[in-house]
Amino acid sequence: MSSTGATADPLAALGSLPGVAESVETVRKSVDRVYGHRIMRRRSTEITSEAALRGSRGSAALSGADWALEEVRRRSDFGVDDEARVVGAALRLTAEAGQLLSIWRQSPLRVLARLHLVAAAGKEDRVGRPRQAGEPVDEPLIELPLPSADEVSGRLDGLAELIVAGSSAPALVTAAVVHGELLALRPFTSHNGLVARAAERVVLIGSGLDPKSVCPAEVGHAELGRAAYLAALDGYVSGTPEGMAAWIAHCGRAVELGARESTAVCEALQRGAA
Repeated sequence: MSSTGATADPLAALGSLPGVAESVETVRKSVDRVYGHRIMRRRSTEITSEAALRGSRGSAALSGADWALEEVRRRSDFGVDDEARVVGAALRLTAEAGQLLSIWRQSPLRVLARLHLVAAAGKEDRVGRPRQAGEPVDEPLIELPLPSADEVSGRLDGLAELIVAGSSAPALVTAAVVHGELLALRPFTSHNGLVARAAERVVLIGSGLDPKSVCPAEVGHAELGRAAYLAALDGYVSGTPEGMAAWIAHCGRAVELGARESTAVCEALQRGAA
């Protein structure tokens, strides 16, 4: 994460970038719209489950496994080929994210290690820890220069310190920074995109913005498309105020679209109950 100036709360400083406050407010209204739906008050568990499925599908699509929703819903074997393994990893991560909320604020690096372990579902020594010098990274869809293992270690420690210290920044800003930093660093030897999006989910749930996890940002990221996702990430990596603001706005739009998706699910359930 690039600095916007010396401050005790650099995340909060990002909230003052041009356009960010507007994104935060728009996201809040979108989330409130879902939570205020009368179907949510009666059938929130169903909405949460459907949002988890759709979010997993969206995250997998951004990692190269763009399956139809009904195919994800239908399948039970996710170990037969590379795409199936990506979808399976996305589903496992979504299920795991909600179990790690109490740990995140005290030990974010422990949570990230756990997320990678769940995604990779392997036992080799590279799983569940940041990559070491000389270890390759399997993340073909992100072609940014790869930071060194030493830089990864230092920036992960810095990110963890920000999370543990707490911030007055809006949840959207913190979630966007966590997501962007993990994509920029690619700290693990594989599954970095899936882990980054799962970490974004953890922040959005744990912050109280989306406590029932019914506004899957992954749906929005996938709907906006991989090209827009990578272009916005370039802005984050640039470290400029404009680039950072553009990335935060992109993440905000993704949450809005996730909220819209769940609003549509609510409407469909309401029609079915009529």
